[in-house]
Amino acid sequence: MAGSQRERSKDRSAKKLLLLLLCGYHAVVARAWNNPHGYKVAAIGSRKAEAVCSVTPSSSSGATVPLNHRHGPCSPAPSAKAPTILELLQHDQLRANSAACAQLGTQGNNCSSSGCQYSVQYFDGSNTTGTYGSDTLALSDADTVTDFHFGCSYHEEEMDEEKFDGLMGLGGDVPSLVSQTAATYGKSFSYCLPPTNSTSGFLTFGAPNGTSGFVTTPMLRYTQAPTFYGVLLKDISVGGTPLRIQSSVFSGGSVMDSGTVITWLPRRAYSALSSAFRSGMRRYPRAAPVGILDTCYDFTGLSNVSVPTVELVFDGGAVMDLDSDGIMIEHCLAFAPTSDESFIGNVQQRTFEVLHDVGQGIFGFRSGTC
Repeated sequence: MAGSQRERSKDRSAKKLLLLLLCGYHAVVARAWNNPHGYKVAAIGSRKAEAVCSVTPSSSSGATVPLNHRHGPCSPAPSAKAPTILELLQHDQLRANSAACAQLGTQGNNCSSSGCQYSVQYFDGSNTTGTYGSDTLALSDADTVTDFHFGCSYHEEEMDEEKFDGLMGLGGDVPSLVSQTAATYGKSFSYCLPPTNSTSGFLTFGAPNGTSGFVTTPMLRYTQAPTFYGVLLKDISVGGTPLRIQSSVFSGGSVMDSGTVITWLPRRAYSALSSAFRSGMRRYPRAAPVGILDTCYDFTGLSNVSVPTVELVFDGGAVMDLDSDGIMIEHCLAFAPTSDESFIGNVQQRTFEVLHDVGQGIFGFRSGTC
């Protein structure tokens, strides 16, 4: 095969491999610009997928591959039908509940070492069974990992396996790609999740050339669930006003989870957030709840809306001023209540480069990257 053909083949493989990282939905509210009075003025977009892929710049360091929305035009094998919001939320709630159990040490992994077989149940109810093997992993022409362990699945349930080649484990436990490539990339990676299905983001292995533009906060780890990376949420601001939520509400930390769609907050925190958000949205008529989402609005006939800013304030003073695509999903506030644990979902992470520097024990956030 000619060199150019090999490069195109590798590029297609990389694109297809990473389709799993993005859950399939985007907000109706999009393309916001800042308003000095604590609001983001946003244009109301269509849920209909764009026909043309708009590729965005990637990270400037490390080994980088593109991230594409699995239901959009950037995907080499787009799905014919994207999931509905209710279908997404059903899987999301199951994942959040199961992940909470894992933090308490009550989630079994159903693994067996006999015969090099494995059976894994994921938090959203999907599962895979297959043979556990090893080979040399080539991430680029220069970067190879010998004796890389991975699973060859021969049976999956609740997975759209025809649309992607596999699942890439980026967690903190021993079998993950992050842990197995630590000697090469120093347990550091970052990604940027695109705001719509017609744009692309990126996944980069290795630390950035500098932390300019990043705000950072300490990374938390969970003894009972080492696969998770956590942060300590200190407060939330709505429309520029801090909610002043008691620190004890967030004392257990929040899992930063690209596999969860929306953000799940302890009930006391969610109650304060939804109340403040509703106050800032009084000019718009309320709409019926959509599944677990109970703060929804009727934007019929409107081309622009003013959405209160929402800022997540983390330990050390790091602030994520959420993009409008990170505040609402469909026509609802993209947050929901849970018992005690909290999860920062992929909707809230959109357009940010999210740095996981596991070796240094820090999270970094850089806005407007994709």
